[in-house]
Amino acid sequence: MFVRCDYSAAHRWSLRAQRLLTRYTPVKITVEVVRACGKACVVKRRFGAAGLVVRHAVGLARAAFRHAAPALRRRAAGLRLLPAQHRLHHAQRGPLGTLRNVFGRSSLHVATAQEDLAYALYVLEYSSGRFYKARDHAERAIHIIENLVPPDHLLLASAKRVKALILEEIALDTPAGQDMSEPSLLEESEALHKAALSLSMMAFGEKNVQTAKHYGNLGRLYQSMQKFQDAETMHLKAIAIKEELLGPEDYEVGLSIGHLASLYNYHMNMHVAAETLYLRSISISLKLFGERYSGLEYDYRGLVNVFTQLKRHDRADHYTRLLTRWHELREQSKAEQQQPAIGNEQIVPLEQLHEKLFGTND
Repeated sequence: MFVRCDYSAAHRWSLRAQRLLTRYTPVKITVEVVRACGKACVVKRRFGAAGLVVRHAVGLARAAFRHAAPALRRRAAGLRLLPAQHRLHHAQRGPLGTLRNVFGRSSLHVATAQEDLAYALYVLEYSSGRFYKARDHAERAIHIIENLVPPDHLLLASAKRVKALILEEIALDTPAGQDMSEPSLLEESEALHKAALSLSMMAFGEKNVQTAKHYGNLGRLYQSMQKFQDAETMHLKAIAIKEELLGPEDYEVGLSIGHLASLYNYHMNMHVAAETLYLRSISISLKLFGERYSGLEYDYRGLVNVFTQLKRHDRADHYTRLLTRWHELREQSKAEQQQPAIGNEQIVPLEQLHEKLFGTND
């Protein structure tokens, strides 16, 4: 259910599995069930519950195995949507070595960990532009998977998507004329995104959130390639599929709307249309996450540009003030956050974990 992006069903099944755990369940199974429950809680935006069960899984794995390979291998992937992205990298480096020791260097477990680490590094280094370690891990993941499964296996779709995202950023940061020039990297990224889209279409069909995400990735890539009509087509497809499956006010819909707004705003001079989309994206974000949500920055900046181009300077000033206020709120959030350090996870009795998990309403 998780792979199919049916997150409500994935969450329900994970809770059913969680309820079946007892003190006599083997530790390995308990860790995996608790970890999967945490991952499902993340995509359902139940961040408090996610943090609770993931910390429990890590602590249990540390106590039982000395190394938290089964829990930590996915910890970063499970908490991608949470703040403090720098924790992703540190949460995965150790488990990768442990997995290699247990399963060997050419294992699907290792390949999955390599992919997770590649994505974590991609997020971590997004502002710095240092993507070469991320690229190396993504390529290793693809190499392992290609040697172990058929060429049309769905596992390749995710790994290729990660590599494509990384190549796109490298291309945009690479001066033209170097050996790895921008066009060749972008073309390779396009081929990877199309391959991932094809695999998703084969597995799920077009009317699936995963397929819609691949359309959206292609849309962003075509913006980078200055193929603006193609980019618009991809974004519109992504929005239509997500709206049909998830409803008009889902997080995924807001994400795609924001990408289309950016295309209209910065590349196609469709500022009135961009304004409408930005306002809708902001409405979804405020409703789901509140006024401190990180994604609001891009929408506020976009509206400042929209109204500057439309010479509506009073509105531009309004969103400049909102952007300033957003920065202040984010700084407050950083000061208020008290994230537990990795390695200090505590194990609570299973009954107490269940009470906290099924009693939480966050």
